[in-house]
Amino acid sequence: MKIFKWLFVLAVLPLCVACFEDETTNGTRPLSTITIEQGIDSVYNIYKFEELVIEPVVSQANKQKPLNYTWEIDLEAYSHDEVFRYVGKELGKFNCRLIVENEDGKSFFPFTLYVNSAYEYGITVLSCDNEGKSMLSFMQDTMQEGDVPSFAAGDCFTLNNPDIQFAAGAADIVQSSGSLIIACQGGGERSDLPTIYYLNEKTMEVENMFTVPEYDDFKPTKLGIPQVASSGTTYPILCENGKVYDFSTTELAVAKPRRLKYTYEQNCIVAHGTGSYDILLWDNENKGMSLIYNGYGPYYCSDTIHLMLDHPSFATKNHFANRELVTMVKVNMTTEQNSTAAGHSKFLAITKLAGTPGVGVRSEVLYTDFWGYDFVNNQPTFYTANTKTGTLMNSPLTTTTPCVANETYYTLLFATGNRVRKWNYASNTTGFNDLLNAPNLLVVGSPEAVITSFEISDDHKKTYVAFYEPSKPGLNGSVWVFNTDTGEVLEKHENFCYRPVKIFYKKR
Repeated sequence: MKIFKWLFVLAVLPLCVACFEDETTNGTRPLSTITIEQGIDSVYNIYKFEELVIEPVVSQANKQKPLNYTWEIDLEAYSHDEVFRYVGKELGKFNCRLIVENEDGKSFFPFTLYVNSAYEYGITVLSCDNEGKSMLSFMQDTMQEGDVPSFAAGDCFTLNNPDIQFAAGAADIVQSSGSLIIACQGGGERSDLPTIYYLNEKTMEVENMFTVPEYDDFKPTKLGIPQVASSGTTYPILCENGKVYDFSTTELAVAKPRRLKYTYEQNCIVAHGTGSYDILLWDNENKGMSLIYNGYGPYYCSDTIHLMLDHPSFATKNHFANRELVTMVKVNMTTEQNSTAAGHSKFLAITKLAGTPGVGVRSEVLYTDFWGYDFVNNQPTFYTANTKTGTLMNSPLTTTTPCVANETYYTLLFATGNRVRKWNYASNTTGFNDLLNAPNLLVVGSPEAVITSFEISDDHKKTYVAFYEPSKPGLNGSVWVFNTDTGEVLEKHENFCYRPVKIFYKKR
């Protein structure tokens, strides 16, 4: 009985040793006992599609006898090879075991295998070449100090969906409710149709997709979809001609708009609060900031009331009456800054008097919930700060200029060609000469390089700038990472994608 208790204790040790009772033939002889000495761990972590190779070191006491190997995964035999080779084809936790045996007995070694997502969180780049070929790239955040960040080789879409051809003309991508939603215009050399994809955010596998053949002018440019999409709610998709189509994320259907019936500038801000969202567009016909809040609206920015288009005083109550949009950009805030702002998302709006280029320019930081209500004093609320007015001739900004703004340094970074320029939007200086003459913070690539997109880290210390070299064939897209405040280049990731359409940080 004591011998078997001792055997049980050994069976749970990290290095399992098989022990046997002696066989007696004209006396006693020692058996060939097996020890799994090294080369195998108790826990393994790999990424999907990564290969795990285990080469155990096994010894036998006394006489050497032929060994048989069995590798089990979830109690089923997987391989009888001496070396374990496994490619992670699906995510999950797998209980595994190595069994080594000879004619005298067996030895066991249990271990756990985790197949993890290689796309858990990190920088994502959607790109497109001159012929319309689409591509999706991803760079995992470094997990440990000393790790060197790099973009995975190849197209993440094709790698994870070998049987699906990625539609041409990739236009926009958002992360929403566990999915990456990608809109493609179609066309290109293949003349394929406009297509919207739903990718599993952890595996990049296509879970849903549909084409939109019924509308000739459906050429998507911007997806107005929040991080958490609600069932039964439609969201705007902005198209090349400025028209908006309604998109149901649950029914996977595109329809003509019921509310946003005008034309809108090629700019869209989607802001997220606690259990709420705001979608901002600029209405060209009615000269105003149009807001969809939690599916309601559109509301228009007003100093005093919840302004609707049919309000008799719309012309006088509209905060942006008789103005044209120069640009608008969300002001990124850290978690701490968000808590201080009590959940109010901010955006920077620069506008000018309609029909008079460069005259009467106004810059102001507003809160996206400008339609809110003060229930204590029973009156609508309107928040604005850092307002500046003046004249700006030959504006370096347009509604499609790549921009990123932050609350830490109060700076707007914008692109002209291959230059990243820096403007302090909270400066007390009256006028806009400082914007027109904004200094270069960074110059990227060659003199003909073109910056197309920005992203900023959660703590605002790092900014990602995506650009491409128009005359270079093939993979001509790059991303540099620089210090947001000083412009010091921290990383260079070059020639791994096509012309970047959008760069963003994919969260957990």
